Amino acid sequence: MAKLILLGPAHDAAGTREDFFDGDTLDAVLNEAVERYGPAFEELLDVSQVWLNGEPASRSTPLDVHDEVTVLPPVSGG
Repeated sequence: MAKLILLGPAHDAAGTREDFFDGDTLDAVLNEAVERYGPAFEELLDVSQVWLNGEPASRSTPLDVHDEVTVLPPVSGG
């Protein structure tokens, strides 16, 4: 199972900081996360970066059972 790590507003939208998903690609895991967490998470995911094991990755990237997927929402501040 791939571990999904949710930072900042992604954590708020999903209601959890981390979760585990079965999926053979990054896209499969993210689609399952959208189903689990709903439209607010999906909207945030559309503007977020997604990293795999600490590196930027495309949604078609294959996953291994020990991979970590991190959702990095945009940062704003003042």
